Amino acid sequence: MAKFFILLIAALPLVCAAEIYKWTDETGRVHFGDKPQEKDNAELVSVKVNSYESVSYDSISPVQSVESKRVVMYSASWCGYCKKARNYFQQSGISYVEYDIEKDKRARQAYDSIRGNGVPVILVGGKRMNGFSVAGFQRIYQ
Repeated sequence: MAKFFILLIAALPLVCAAEIYKWTDETGRVHFGDKPQEKDNAELVSVKVNSYESVSYDSISPVQSVESKRVVMYSASWCGYCKKARNYFQQSGISYVEYDIEKDKRARQAYDSIRGNGVPVILVGGKRMNGFSVAGFQRIYQ
């Protein structure tokens, strides 16, 4: 039991370091970081994009459906699974369209409209894959 508490106390700084704060300095410049200058004036920022850790599948409505083999990926630049998908598409010669939901406001709106909850979200015709694996992609691409 004592080992559990020691591990818990040792892990606490890792949890705290994951927080992102926003604050404005005396010159009016806005800053972001994990250690604000003045904690009383800092605002905790909530990050709302997840990365899927496993693959799941859905069908999308006919309104959102596109031609049968067109591949669309909603992604974020920091996402490792997005990078794996990108590399796989390029190495396999699969044509795809990628939308970065953090850099493109329209992409974020489209992502929100399909109720995205993490990245990547990959659409192939009327099929949807949340996350990425080669086997999973081949399942919806065929």
